[in-house]
Amino acid sequence: MTTTYKSLALRGIAAGGIAGVASALVQLLVTEIPIRAALAVEEAREPAGEGHSHGGEEALVGRGAQVVGGMLGVVIVGIAVGLVFATAYALSKRWFVDRTPFSRSLAFGAAVFGAVALLPWLKYPANPPAVGDPETVNYRTALYLGVVVAGLVIVWGASLLAERLRAQPQPVRVTAVLLAVAAAVAVVLVAFPAPPDTIPADMPVNVLWQFRLSSLAQLATLYVGLGVVFGLLIDPATRRAKASEKAAVA
Repeated sequence: MTTTYKSLALRGIAAGGIAGVASALVQLLVTEIPIRAALAVEEAREPAGEGHSHGGEEALVGRGAQVVGGMLGVVIVGIAVGLVFATAYALSKRWFVDRTPFSRSLAFGAAVFGAVALLPWLKYPANPPAVGDPETVNYRTALYLGVVVAGLVIVWGASLLAERLRAQPQPVRVTAVLLAVAAAVAVVLVAFPAPPDTIPADMPVNVLWQFRLSSLAQLATLYVGLGVVFGLLIDPATRRAKASEKAAVA
């Protein structure tokens, strides 16, 4: 073994923390802008009895504390995801052995982003505050998690297919995997029901899509950033370990 699981796990935690901080900064500097605009729309409904303050009561936690808590939550999630990422990387080391650790980590991060963020976003894009019926939240959550599970199955199936086709020329292998993934994604997008909630007429379209795109960018920063940072951390260590093994053999 060139690296131990402990070293992979520590690097995964570090990479997750760094990616989590970057994602939290995107949340603060980018995503928070449409969130505040959406909250203003929600507050404008208060005279009609639909406001966020629920009958004029003050919020228990101020917006500033909510932002800080949300950022800390993103960092904690990043650390947890980094540990899971490192574990999955260790278990999948037998795949794509012809690739460098950095390129394998980057591809892994991009695949995770596609499965747990991009695919669900295509079917059920994120909505800002003031959008969504509270009575459908459980149903919407179940649908979203269902698409996430389907995305992970697609990634797992694509990796198995690539492994089975290893003996084939690279253009044939890549084309076959891409076609299979495209077909599976199309099935998921068609099979799952449409979003249950409608967009209120008073929600500006630019605010809606600014929130959706910034949310996707935040997730991309977390997952793709995790793949990049983990690769940067693990690639030099792997090369040094291999060099030491060759020196010992010689």
